[in-house]
Amino acid sequence: MLDKKPIYQFQIGDRIEITSVEIRDDVMRRRLLDLGFVPGATIEIVQKSPLGDPIAFKVFNTTIALRKEESSFIYAKKVHKEVV
Repeated sequence: MLDKKPIYQFQIGDRIEITSVEIRDDVMRRRLLDLGFVPGATIEIVQKSPLGDPIAFKVFNTTIALRKEESSFIYAKKVHKEVV
């Protein structure tokens, strides 16, 4: 079973794989896709503000902060850390 949830619900240090971007606003959807929040991308939760909003995500070696409102439309599943 696919255990997907909005990306703001994951914890700092979690590596997650985006499963879907379900926002209806075309401009915001395009912006998120352009920033790298695309299905199949693996991102990491880097930092959360003290009140939990905004949250910093590492996407393709770039740190991007999103508000909870924006990140509530991006769904992901947790992936295991790779052993190097």
